[in-house]
Amino acid sequence: MSVSALPVLTTDRLTLTPVAVSDFDDLTQVWADPDFVAAITGRPLSHEEVWFRLLRDIGHWTALGRGNWSMRMTATGAYVGSVGVLDYRRDLEPPFDAPELGWGVATAFQGQGLAAEGLRAALAWVDDRLQAPRTVCMISPDNHPSIRLAERVGFRTYGDGTYKDQTVRLFARPHP
Repeated sequence: MSVSALPVLTTDRLTLTPVAVSDFDDLTQVWADPDFVAAITGRPLSHEEVWFRLLRDIGHWTALGRGNWSMRMTATGAYVGSVGVLDYRRDLEPPFDAPELGWGVATAFQGQGLAAEGLRAALAWVDDRLQAPRTVCMISPDNHPSIRLAERVGFRTYGDGTYKDQTVRLFARPHP
């Protein structure tokens, strides 16, 4: 998929663009924030780890035509976070059998409805383009804000799983 063919999504307040090398500095800042990483990795990431995540996400778009979008405030260009349609082939038990949705919003932008806005845009895109019977996500059982958001957009718990020796809650959302 050529760079010009990559999907850019817009909402009332956000512009979502496929991740790019130019996002590295913003990603480094957000992944260094202990509050942001608490429910995701449990620890801040090094520059090297962020760089590898960024390259993985760029490659995801190239290989599969989908991946993480960087969410930015349309009015200011401020980096808000990311949302994506993923196939990371996780060592998850039980394994995912559908496109995975993932999201994260920088601490400064949490509580403003921006995660929901970006997630709804990504879900609309995946529903239109992939026509998958369902989408899935995994969330730490202690991450109550993300669980509430997932439920608000139509995900429902279908069980618990194990990922990297941690219990995760598994959710599915049927295609509307």
